[in-house]
This record gives sequence, C-alpha cells and structure tokens, in this order.
Amino acid sequence: MFTGCPVRVRERTPEGTPMDHVSRKGPLAGIRVLELAGLAPGPFAGMMLADHGAEVLRVDRVSAVAAAGDRPRSDVMDRGKRTVGLDLKSPEGVTAFKSLAASADVVIEVFRPGVAERLGIGPADLHAVNPRLIYGRMTGWGQDGPLAPTAGHDIDYIAISGILSMLGREGGKPTPPINILGDFAGGGLMLAYGVLLALLERERTGRGRVIDAAMVDGAATLFAMFYHGVQSGFWGPRGTNLLDTGAPMYDTYETADGKFMAVGALEPQFWNEMISLMGLSDLPDRNDRANWPALRERLAEAFRSRTRAEWEAVFDGSDACVSPVLEMSEAGDHPHNKARGAFVEVGGVRQPAPAPRLLGAPEQDLSPATRLADLSSWGLPEETAAGLRASGVLA
Repeated sequence: MFTGCPVRVRERTPEGTPMDHVSRKGPLAGIRVLELAGLAPGPFAGMMLADHGAEVLRVDRVSAVAAAGDRPRSDVMDRGKRTVGLDLKSPEGVTAFKSLAASADVVIEVFRPGVAERLGIGPADLHAVNPRLIYGRMTGWGQDGPLAPTAGHDIDYIAISGILSMLGREGGKPTPPINILGDFAGGGLMLAYGVLLALLERERTGRGRVIDAAMVDGAATLFAMFYHGVQSGFWGPRGTNLLDTGAPMYDTYETADGKFMAVGALEPQFWNEMISLMGLSDLPDRNDRANWPALRERLAEAFRSRTRAEWEAVFDGSDACVSPVLEMSEAGDHPHNKARGAFVEVGGVRQPAPAPRLLGAPEQDLSPATRLADLSSWGLPEETAAGLRASGVLA
C-alpha cells in the first residue's frame, strides 16, 4: 500500500556530521536555488522547491550561521536545504554571491524594492554573470506603486486586496486567518509557481526572467471566484453567506467535551444523511434563510449532547461531510493522515509531508538544514572560501 513520502535519513560521516554532497532526486533535480534569508514567504517558496528535488542553498547573515554552529536548523521551512553565512555589505561578500549566482538557476530575493540594487546583487547585476538566471522577488506590495517602499505585514496586504473584509462572522469585525493568505498562499506559493513558469519558459528562450511576486496580488488572485459575486450582489455582507459561517450547514459546532465538529453538508443528499445519522427530524426548511438561526440552534444543541469522539464514530465512513476539528498536535494521528503518510517526522519535529505528490517520483531528502562547508561545486574555489572565512565575510 502506498503510504506517502518516506523520509530518507541523510548519510553521515563517522564523526556523525552531515555530508555536504547528497544527490538530489525528483522533477527539480539539477535545479540550483540561492535563497536569501528572510521571513515566511521566501523560505516557504524555497521549501516547496527543495521538496521536489531542487538544491537550495540558503544565504544567511554571518552572525546567524556562526551562532547556530553545526546544529541542524529545526525550522520546517528549512528542511532539505543547506546554509551559508555571507556578508553582503562587503565587496568581497557581493563578489562571492555573484560567483554563487553564476552557478545557480534561481535566486529568491526578499528585500524591499531597491535594496538588492544598492547591495550590487539586483537582477541586472546577476544577469550580467548569468543570463539564464531566474530572479524571484518576494515582497508584500510589489516592486512599484505608492506603497512599494513602505513596511507591511500579511494583514495589511489582505486588507487592501479586499479579502480581509470578507473574513469573520456576521456582526463581528474582520478576522485575519493568521498569516496564511498573504505570506504563504499569496506570497511563497505564488513565487514558487512563478519560478516553475520561468523555468519552463527558459527551456524555449534560453533566457532568465525577473519575477515580481507581490503578496497583495497573489492574495487577491486566490479570491478570484468571489469578485463577480460581490459586484453582482450574489455575495452578501461578511458572515451571511453559504461558505463564511452564514449558513448552518457550513459551520463548526461545539461538542460535550468542549471540542468541535466541522459541518460541510451543503448538498441536500449530504444534509439528509447528516440529520439522519444525528437522529434529527421536524427541522425547518433550510432553503429559507429565515430559518437559519433556528436550524443552527437545533444543530448546536444536538452536537453538545455527545463528545467529539462519539460524533466521530457516528459519522465515520459516511457521506455526511462532517469531520472532527483536530488540533495540530492530533492531525498526524488521524487514521486517514496516517494511511497516506501525510505527516513525517524530521529532526524530532512532526510536519506535513511534501505536497503535491507526484506518483512514482523518488523520495526526497527532508533532513534539517545544515551548514554547507564546501562551496567549490557552486563555483567558489576552496582557497577563495578559506580567505573569506578568515576575514569573517563567510561562515
């Protein structure tokens, strides 16, 4: 039985330290990525590429790498990568970075617009040494526009895209969904997608491309299906619609033990199976929105009568579209997730397995990131690297 993506343990030397050179497999094998260290979306894009075979070298601050020593990085988004520290404020560090870029296929850059150019590692600088390089720029606001030079966070990007106004319950204030929509879905994932598009295009043109991945753009794109509904009046105010907790057949309900069940019984056949399994009858017509408050109360009362585990047993194997709301600490133990190998353990940390799955593709190296000691395969001779280490430019 196929049980997901197993974890290959990295080969180790007799001293127990990770080996620097491990062959990569998968659809992106042979693709080299330089990832400039940053927060959330950049590392996530790098992880998505590394998960499918790309060789990702994370370029961090010298102080950060020196402080970490030889300890593997436990951050999930750094899995399968290697790290080096490089002082990009020094001419020697910039020259070294250009040498690395000459051997790379992709650079992931996460600075505010103009910063990379001031450092001397902007797109024009790197294309001068490698015309085939794909230069992925990850920002919140994008490379231009009046907000481009200003600071921001996920909540700001989804705010001006119109998305935040849609999230939350009726009568309540807009509720940000952590930082998933801007940073990760609209940012890192869109950048990884852009890299793949550019790699495909390069097969035809032989030239690299600059990717302007803005979280405000990507987040808006995720909600493409809703814009017509809002403008036509089909989609109403926050928290009053079919999919935003407005409808009793698409909501969460508390159980007797203070846990929750998720209900997605939208279609009539699923709804009928749910209320049958719950033993409910004489319910008001769900097609009349005036009945939704009464329906919600009936469902809430019923769900409070049993524990979550009891309801799981009731709905197990049914088409009622009712599922337990699991804590993140519980998700890896759910029978379905276990059967698919949906979670793996890397460096003592349980985490999602690579997705999406390419059936038949070789398993990937998911070891925690460690320092890369030998940069000669990246075009930086060992004697040059030794001099940079001695001067504190390279860690």
